[in-house]
Amino acid sequence: MVHPTTQARADGTHWAHKGESTFVAGMWLLYGVYRVLGRLPFLLCLYPVVLYYWATRRQARLASLDYLRQLHRRHGVPAHRPTWRDSLRHFLSFADTLLDKTLAVSGSYRFDRVRFEGLEPMLERVRSGEGGVFITAHMGCLELCQALAGQCEGLRVHVLVHTRHAERFNRMLARLNPRCGVQLLQVTEISPATALLLADKVAQGDFVAIAGDRVPVHLGAQSCVDVQFLGRTAALPVGPYVLASLLKCPLYLLACIREGRHHTVVFEPLAEQVRLPRGQRLQGAAVLAQRYAQQLERLLVRAPFEWFNFFAFWAQGAAAAGAGAASSSS
Repeated sequence: MVHPTTQARADGTHWAHKGESTFVAGMWLLYGVYRVLGRLPFLLCLYPVVLYYWATRRQARLASLDYLRQLHRRHGVPAHRPTWRDSLRHFLSFADTLLDKTLAVSGSYRFDRVRFEGLEPMLERVRSGEGGVFITAHMGCLELCQALAGQCEGLRVHVLVHTRHAERFNRMLARLNPRCGVQLLQVTEISPATALLLADKVAQGDFVAIAGDRVPVHLGAQSCVDVQFLGRTAALPVGPYVLASLLKCPLYLLACIREGRHHTVVFEPLAEQVRLPRGQRLQGAAVLAQRYAQQLERLLVRAPFEWFNFFAFWAQGAAAAGAGAASSSS
């Protein structure tokens, strides 16, 4: 649900400093090409652009190949040792997803191609007027959940994003699909005022969605925890777990993967109520973050080309460690 960016540097530059690739104007252009010409001409127009990007962005190619080879070493997926061709396939999968995203938010996607796992317990919660927190990842087409929100009466989702274009995205969503129950909220960090706003939303039965696979914009000594992800140590943010603890509500993994011609939207409970004991906040968050990482691995084994973090993902740990050291010495 959070719009993926194609950041790619292994020199320690934070992912957020690379800017958004999926601008609102580009989304309108993609939608217009599809409406006038159809899917095949759309892809024929888009693939050369993706090929050019893949050919000219060395760090993005390296990040893609690093991820695919790590997945292969850990789980034997793909079945062969990934090569540059697999990296290109990874990028082309992202191109396909761009169109699916636009169709989903416009309400034009064929919903007979969407399968759900864990949906009914979630709908029961919506019917009872209870809210919660969704922790998401930059994988698959989460915008299909936005379209679901438009079809499911009472389901309202507030997506926390790091983008200056949140208001423009909101206007685009409203024009494409006036029934869409999704609002994007531009948030750089969870301030007390933001927490109060979100608590009010959850109390009204709404859901808050926040990505759990990228470190915060402003790194601090206690902003991340280390987990094992695909056999390597990775830093993940504590923000989603702190937020769920503050809001005193359940925490769910919300993910979407493409499997053949279908998409599967997954709702997976991670905690009925998040409790982070005073003085042991990081330890409690680390347990939940590890559970989240394990669920991501399970889904990526099913859909290895659906992971859209085109930057040095495991280098986030070094950045977090450096921020912690700087904080301790100040």
